Amino acid sequence: MTSIAVYGAGGVGAYFGGRLARAGADVSLIARGEHLAALREEGLRVESVHGDFAVDLAATDDPSDIGHVDYVLVCVKSFDTGTLDLDPLVGEDTCVISLQNGVRNERLLAEAVGEDRVLGGLCYILSTIKEPGVVEHTGGPAQVVFGELDGAITERAERFRDRCEEAGIDVTLSADVRADMWEKFAFIVAHAGMTAAVRLPVGPIRESEAAWAMYERMLREVVAVGNAEGVSLPEGVVEERLDRAAELDADAYSSLHYDLTHGKRMELDAFHGTVVDLAEEHDIDVPACEAVYAILDPWAERNARSD
Repeated sequence: MTSIAVYGAGGVGAYFGGRLARAGADVSLIARGEHLAALREEGLRVESVHGDFAVDLAATDDPSDIGHVDYVLVCVKSFDTGTLDLDPLVGEDTCVISLQNGVRNERLLAEAVGEDRVLGGLCYILSTIKEPGVVEHTGGPAQVVFGELDGAITERAERFRDRCEEAGIDVTLSADVRADMWEKFAFIVAHAGMTAAVRLPVGPIRESEAAWAMYERMLREVVAVGNAEGVSLPEGVVEERLDRAAELDADAYSSLHYDLTHGKRMELDAFHGTVVDLAEEHDIDVPACEAVYAILDPWAERNARSD
């Protein structure tokens, strides 16, 4: 039986962990607070547009309770990546797969457990903790994309792909996961940056010629930085992502906007801060990303102090 520890059992981690557990994997969730208490007492309930389900599975706040596993799915916010206690989970053959937003998490994980253990990944899903012990999946394809950072198709990656397929998860084993990560990253920076800075959903942003132009400008800036980092982003990726954004519900916001407006710690440094830092390294102009970072940084600092 495949053993999996999900580090960060929020809307993303608990959803995919629950699906894998229902399919027979030995899944343990690492959570905290009231959510952890509810998981222990009543199990996990998922309310999903793909069908509701409930499952009992191990939940803890101490990785030492779990021990070595075959796979660790990292689903915490990016600012927590460097604080994880991974040692109790990592055995000789353990793989650590990030399903986080951003493009620097894998580097931090590699520093903790060794580069040869880390696979890159991302997911597309709209889900959140509705109440302690209950995850609500409201939309999105619920898709996982992952792969070896060097593009190899390995047996360990194929095994995890197979477990996801058995669980009914839409999964892609990528031969260029870094490009996949940067493609999503470009969208996140543009969409999260504009919805948070403007404090409006994407509908009014699309209707404003100036705001929509800035949305596109951020996409192009991130792609330029990604290319400078040696990532082979596909031609036409900006237009493709703009087309997707044009099809989003007019009332779609972002997690960055949610965190901003609810006084929660923000992933600004992992998003726009990363773009600004890497652009400086490569001597690339990124005025739109710099502007959004400057607008939101005081809020990020304020929320970090109060959260």
